[in-house]
Amino acid sequence: MRKEFVLATALGTAMIGVLPLTAAAAATHSQAHKASAVLTTGKAGGTAVRRGAALKAGLQKGTTVTFNSPGSKNGVTCKSASFTDKVTKNPPTPGFALERLTGQRFGGCSVHGVGGATGVKSVAVKGLPYRTTISGKDHSIVLFKARTTLTLKTVLGTLTCSYGAAKVKGTASNTGQVNKFTDQTFTLLSGSVACLKKGNFSATFGPVTDVSVTSHPHVFVN
Repeated sequence: MRKEFVLATALGTAMIGVLPLTAAAAATHSQAHKASAVLTTGKAGGTAVRRGAALKAGLQKGTTVTFNSPGSKNGVTCKSASFTDKVTKNPPTPGFALERLTGQRFGGCSVHGVGGATGVKSVAVKGLPYRTTISGKDHSIVLFKARTTLTLKTVLGTLTCSYGAAKVKGTASNTGQVNKFTDQTFTLLSGSVACLKKGNFSATFGPVTDVSVTSHPHVFVN
C-alpha cells in the first residue's frame, strides 16, 4: 500500500511538471503559426511593416510606362517613373493593407500619334493622396479615384489632356517585389478633340522598399 501511494505521488508530480511544458510548447506552436501581416520586410512572413511607414519604388529595370490608345501604340511612353506610399493599416493576412499614394513622378517621356503633338512637356498626377488597398488573399492592388494630366508640345503651343479612372487595378508579386499594372483604362475628362479619348496605363514598379527603415528592405506581400 505504501509503495502504491509513493508511486502515485511520484507520477502525479511528474505530470504536474509536464503540463506547464506542454502548455508552453502549444503556445510556441500557436505563435509560430500566427498569421503574418499583409506587408512584411526582408522576406515573406518577415517583420511587419509599421503603420506610417513610407514605401517607394521606381520602374522595374528594363521596363517603361505606357499610356496608349486602346488597341494601338499611339500615346505616351516614359522611360522613368517612381511612386511613394504611406502605410495606414497593415493587419494580419488575409486582410487588406491600406496605403495612401502620396507621390508619383514620370520622366523621359515621348509621344507618338497624338493630334500633332511633337513632345511631352509633363505628366502630372492630380488630387493626391489616393486611397490604395492591397489584399493579403490574392495580392491584388486597387487604387481609387486616380487622375492624371498630360501636357503635350505641338507646333501651335501646348495640348493639355486630363484623364481619370475610378479604380486602377494591379497585382503585387514577391518575385522581384513588384507592383504591376496592365491596360488600366483612363477616360478623358477635359481637353480638345486632339486628345486621346481613352488611355490604357501599363507599368511595373519594383522593387518596392520601406524607406522609413535605414537599410531600405524590400517589401513582401503575404
